[in-house]
Amino acid sequence: MVISSISEITEERQNRAEEQIRTLHKKVDYNTVEYPIEVIVDKFTKKIEEEEKTELFIPDYQREFAWDEIRQSKFIESILLGLPIPSIYVADNSEESLDESNLKTEDLARWEIIDGTQRIRTLTRFIHQDLKLQGLQKLTELEGFLFSDLPLARQRRFKRASIRIIELTEDTDEETRRNLFERINSGSVELNAMEKRRGIRRGKFLNLIDRLVKDTKFVELCHFSETQIKYKDPQEYILRFFAFLNNYDNNYEGFTKKNITDFLDEYLEETNKITGDKILEMEKEFNQMLNFVEKYFPTGFYQENKTGKKPVTRIKFESLSVGIALALREKPDLQLESKALSLSDSKEFKDYTKRDASSSKVKVSRRINYVKSMLLGEE
Repeated sequence: MVISSISEITEERQNRAEEQIRTLHKKVDYNTVEYPIEVIVDKFTKKIEEEEKTELFIPDYQREFAWDEIRQSKFIESILLGLPIPSIYVADNSEESLDESNLKTEDLARWEIIDGTQRIRTLTRFIHQDLKLQGLQKLTELEGFLFSDLPLARQRRFKRASIRIIELTEDTDEETRRNLFERINSGSVELNAMEKRRGIRRGKFLNLIDRLVKDTKFVELCHFSETQIKYKDPQEYILRFFAFLNNYDNNYEGFTKKNITDFLDEYLEETNKITGDKILEMEKEFNQMLNFVEKYFPTGFYQENKTGKKPVTRIKFESLSVGIALALREKPDLQLESKALSLSDSKEFKDYTKRDASSSKVKVSRRINYVKSMLLGEE
């Protein structure tokens, strides 16, 4: 079968393509080394005496430990079977230590893990007696084993087994490191959209999100489940709050149901460039919205049923939070009436925010406008 080209590939196009490759090609300066598992675990767990830091560390944008014990056991089983193990990617971090006067001193040359956190954590748990093997498919006789249950000779061979490490040197720029992180994790089930954003779109706005997500009032009003917290839903909820709030006046231009991820990515990237004063204004507006919810909505954003508190859904959070913030923009001294107090229990609101409600632009606007109008007495 011959695949026909939409447009003829001429020599001129080939030359332009080659020029583009040369222009955009990034120098990736790296070293390849192999370390025994025992050494890798030591670098990850043993702190440098003077600095109280480990040589090998997980940056804050990486996800929490996500592998369950079945998957961890499968990884350990692969090593015991001698199967090939994917390389671990690290970057030479040029963070410097501080003396007592907070002046920079020597380069610490620590290793920042770009890809491999789940594997390194699993190796550490197993060697430190925190992982009991289970669900093994081949080495079924090892079911229920801790590391210490292996014969001494096998323990030593396991610790000596080497894993390849690809180290981006200190000469590799930050943009290239982030780009590598994105490409390694694109198409992978390891990271969701919000987790990728934390790895490749750092900046003032994302730092604000990280700060707000720790707010006790925010956490209590939303009553997030452990799963939501694990997969960074609280961070995404805050991103959605600001994205929908600050794109309300342009009627969410460029947003469609199919490109919600691009919409949020672009907003995050642009907002990361704003000034510190604007960041403070955004933080203040977010806190005013939370104070309003705390005062007028007894159950916050979550619902209560016979079995207890039901964690907030994304749709309900963004509808209430953005609608409230918009109402406060128009009327900062807003006081609620009984009609507004019952809005979250109304049939309309429940229909607009049910779990299968669409995220089309029309429906997002409709449910946000419903909350805003109810609060301002326009319904």
